[in-house]
Amino acid sequence: MRTPFARFTPKTRLAAGAVAAVLSLSPLAACGGGSSGGGGDAKSLTMWTFKQSHVAALKNAAAEFKKQTGISVDVQAYGPDDAYTTKVQAAAKTHDLPDVLEVHSDGEDFALGATGIAKDISQDVGSDWSGLYQKGVQTSGTVTPAHYKESIPSDSKSHGVKQGQRFSVPLTSGTFGIVMGNKKALAAAGITQPPASYEEWLADLKATTAKDPKNGGVSLGLKVKATGLTWALQPLAFAELGKDKYQALWGQDASADFSSPDGQKVLAAYAQMQPYWMPGTQTLDIDAADQAFAQGKSAWDIGGTFTLAFLQQNGMNPDDVMAFGFPGPQGGAVPKPALAPLALTGLTVSSTSAHPDNALKWMKFLAQPDVASKFAKDATEVPSTELGADAASVMGATLADMTKAFEGTPENTYDPNVNDFRPPGYDQDSMAEILADLTPLKQKSPEATGKALAKLNNNFWATANK
Repeated sequence: MRTPFARFTPKTRLAAGAVAAVLSLSPLAACGGGSSGGGGDAKSLTMWTFKQSHVAALKNAAAEFKKQTGISVDVQAYGPDDAYTTKVQAAAKTHDLPDVLEVHSDGEDFALGATGIAKDISQDVGSDWSGLYQKGVQTSGTVTPAHYKESIPSDSKSHGVKQGQRFSVPLTSGTFGIVMGNKKALAAAGITQPPASYEEWLADLKATTAKDPKNGGVSLGLKVKATGLTWALQPLAFAELGKDKYQALWGQDASADFSSPDGQKVLAAYAQMQPYWMPGTQTLDIDAADQAFAQGKSAWDIGGTFTLAFLQQNGMNPDDVMAFGFPGPQGGAVPKPALAPLALTGLTVSSTSAHPDNALKWMKFLAQPDVASKFAKDATEVPSTELGADAASVMGATLADMTKAFEGTPENTYDPNVNDFRPPGYDQDSMAEILADLTPLKQKSPEATGKALAKLNNNFWATANK
C-alpha cells in the first residue's frame, strides 16, 4: 500500500506516520557482527523492496550491472508495507538484513538510521553523485536542520539521528494530489480534456455521476483518512488562499485558523465533493481505491504519480488515463497551482552489509541517466535522476502529463516538504479523523469541523509551548 506520506508533516511518514512509525527497534537490534542477507560471495548483493512494480525494472538493471561489474544483485520483494516492515524488523533482530533496502524517503530512512539499521552514507555521496538527481531531491535522505528538529522529541521515530547524517539516496520521485480520470467513462459524459479549475472539475464529476450513478464517482483510499487531508484538502487550501494564508490555518492566530472565515471557505469548498465520492470509498484503503478505479467502479481517482504503475499492474492501460494536478478554484489566490516534486522512495545500505562498497556502487549505478531511463520505462515511475529534455518520451504520455504538475514558480507551487509552520508534535492522522467527519462521513458541518480542527491544532501548540 502507498502511504499518505506522513513524512510530509512534522510528525514524520509520513507520510509519509504510517510506515516510518512502525519501526521501534532499539539500536542494539540492528548492530552486531553477524553477516547480512547479502553476505558471503563478495561478488553478490541482496536487495529488498516493498514495491512489487519495481521488481522487474530492478532485475533488468541488475542484469546490466552484472555485465558491467561482475556483481550480481538478488532483488526480493515483500509486501504490502506492513509485511515489509515486519520482515525488516525480524531480519534486524537476527542480523540477517540484505545489503540494500528500498525505503520511503525522508521518513522511514531516518527511522532506520535512528535504530542503527541503516548506514550513514554522508561521506560516500559526493556532488558527482547527488548532482545526477533532480534539484528538488538532491539532498533527500539527509538529516537537515528541519529534520533534526523533528527528531528531538523522545517519542520521535527518528530520535537519535544527527544533523548532516545521510541514510538514503532517492530512487523515485513524484508527488500526490494527482487526479486521474478514465478517458472512456469521461468521454461517455462528454468530457475530453482536463478541467481548468476546481469548479469545472466539480461540474465534470456531476456529469460522470449523472451518466453512471453507480460508477461515475471519484475514489480515494479514505480508510486511510490522511489521504483526504494531504492529497486533496491541503492542495485545495493552498490554491484557495495562497501560501501565507494557507500556512496560517495551522498557526496560533484564531482569526486565521480553520475556524476563521478563510478556514470555513476552504472546508466548504472541500465539502462540495460530498455527492461524488464512490459508494463505500471511506471503507477502502489506498490500493483498494485504485483497484476500484482500474476495474471501472469509479470514473475518477485521486492519488499520485506513483499510482500509474499500480493501475497498470492491475490491468489498466496508462493511455486510458487522463491525469492532472488537483485543480485550483477560479477565484482563488493561486488559480493555476503547481505541485512540487519530492523523493518518494530511496535506497539505503544496511549497517550489517558485508559488502557496503559494492552496495554503494549498485545504488550509484541506478542513478545514471541511461539506467534511470530504462527503469522509468520498465516500472512506469518517475525516477529521481534528472532526465532532461527526453523525460516525456522516456516516461510515456500519461506519466509525462502528471509531471506537468511540477511546472510552476515558488509562489504558485504547493510544496508538501515545507512543514515548519505547523506545531511541533503535530499529528496529521488525528486532524484527518476530524476532516473525515465533514466528508465523506457527512457528520459535521464546515463550521463544526473548523472549530474541532482549530481546537486540536491549538492543543498541539499548547503542548509544544510548555
